Amino acid sequence: MKIIPAIDLRNGSCVRLYQGEFDKQTEYSKDPIAVARRFESLGFDYLHMVDLDGAQTGAQQNEAVVRQVGEKTGFSVQLGGGIRDETSVEAWLSAGVARCVVGSVAVRNPGVVKQWMAKFDPDRIVLALDVRLGADGTPTVATHGWTEDSGLSLWDVVDDYRDAGLCTVLCTDISRDGAMAGPSVDLYRDFIARYPDVSLQASGGVRNIRDLETLRAIGAGAAITGRALLDGQITREEISSFLRGA
Repeated sequence: MKIIPAIDLRNGSCVRLYQGEFDKQTEYSKDPIAVARRFESLGFDYLHMVDLDGAQTGAQQNEAVVRQVGEKTGFSVQLGGGIRDETSVEAWLSAGVARCVVGSVAVRNPGVVKQWMAKFDPDRIVLALDVRLGADGTPTVATHGWTEDSGLSLWDVVDDYRDAGLCTVLCTDISRDGAMAGPSVDLYRDFIARYPDVSLQASGGVRNIRDLETLRAIGAGAAITGRALLDGQITREEISSFLRGA
């Protein structure tokens, strides 16, 4: 299982939100490049970046930072937040971004995103499906920076993309994101059982190296972690040991 560190960008700074609430923000650094270099020094080769301004407004506002990370580190970058048209996808992939992460548009306009998958390669398009669990346990997908309820379940959306060659889903349990409450293991286990041929990137709630070991044990393809790394809850030695055993 690959560990993918995360940098969320807002107004050019590295921040974290609590459960997706834009008014519950912690700023970690005004220098995201330095944060990316620190992550790279830990031995990671993939980086997940989110333009939160873009996710909220639909217009990307942190392009310069993303480009600098690509130029000044050796990371393969997967980028999300505000990527809602083919021009943006083509521009970022041409600029060296490894994968474009699409969320709201993937839910609202699946036909369009399927066309992108056919044109650019399904492996370069990651579906970001952010969910809230209902009282009955059904994971319902939220869109537009987690502010709108799509009315669709996670299973509805994934099933609709199976014939398009879907390769990767980044799934976040919103209630766990930034909360240091542990990952949504039961949800991810269910996903892996339903879709063994789709690589799952598990996101939200990772607290420590034991959570990463659990996600590896259930078969997650990757785990995304931001706050635990930023807060130093996962040590360099633990990361090194995990990477050697991957």
